[in-house]
Amino acid sequence: MNSHRLTSDDIEVFSESISHFFATLTEERANVRSAYLLDEHKAPIVWDDFNGVITVQGSHVGSLTFSAPRALLSHVLLRMGEKQLSDDHHRDVVGEIANTLSGRVRRHFGDGLRISPPQSFSGQSQRVEKLARSAAYAIPLRWKHYEANLVVHLDVA
Repeated sequence: MNSHRLTSDDIEVFSESISHFFATLTEERANVRSAYLLDEHKAPIVWDDFNGVITVQGSHVGSLTFSAPRALLSHVLLRMGEKQLSDDHHRDVVGEIANTLSGRVRRHFGDGLRISPPQSFSGQSQRVEKLARSAAYAIPLRWKHYEANLVVHLDVA
């Protein structure tokens, strides 16, 4: 086993963070499924309509990406009281979701974790720099009838 790899307890923190986010914002928990390793020889992202990326440095190095379809994000925006459903609003909310998840994770890993402001973009319009050496984990989730993924690509520094 790679000494730089996250533990199952670490992955559980990410899974609980997703579920907590949706329960808090929408009063409806997300059904978070089992995490799985992505092929480390391919790009470590499960791309969807919109992606919010947070890069991490300090006690851990890598990135977190929340990737979701337009319909899921539109529903979240409506639950937040937003009436405008432009691409800019979708990019904002996917970045905010990634940022919120990373903040909860910081509490688990400690203050030694430095988190960048979110980068948000549509589809595969940008590449995410591969900062971690180990394989990335995809954590799939279902909220209402929408599917999304949190991709965790971190090494212990």
